[in-house]
Amino acid sequence: MAEPLEDAVESEDKKVALLIAILALFLALAEAGAKNADHRATELNIESSDLYNFYQAKKVRSSIAETAAEALAAERGAVSDPQVQAAIDKQIASWKAAVARFENDPKTPEDSLDAIQERAKQASEGRELSNRKLEHYEYSSGALQIAVVLASAAIITGVAALAWIAGGLGLIGAALLGLGHLAPTLLPFFG
Repeated sequence: MAEPLEDAVESEDKKVALLIAILALFLALAEAGAKNADHRATELNIESSDLYNFYQAKKVRSSIAETAAEALAAERGAVSDPQVQAAIDKQIASWKAAVARFENDPKTPEDSLDAIQERAKQASEGRELSNRKLEHYEYSSGALQIAVVLASAAIITGVAALAWIAGGLGLIGAALLGLGHLAPTLLPFFG
């Protein structure tokens, strides 16, 4: 027959073991969230970089066409032949139309310079949000890992204070996990 003290110890050990299981669940969620946030931040970083490069390439091509049109317009006055002037005017008009298409592409409006720049900005903002989430998840994971270790130590040593500290750290870890998922911009000192 088990003695009452041993029953109480076993009951406490079961409670701490349950605490460890709950902490491990939250730890797994934090790790999954961190991996997802890291992956998303990388995707958005690549997208942002690609869009800014696309914008710069189109802007350079636009500037070259605009400069060529201006240079040809400056040379037009030196030409007296009306046929050559008409050919020059046609070329200038062609280059100016190209510049206008770079600025505001009617066939693919999403590839207009302003639209590309806006999409790149949105991708950059998304990347920053994912990085803030990642930071929350990482701190959550750290707090939960320490809590698991302390709870395990509470079972081994029988020191109940370690289980209480583990529970407190678990609550902090769970709160950080929730903030990372629901409100990653709430705490300004993160990220």
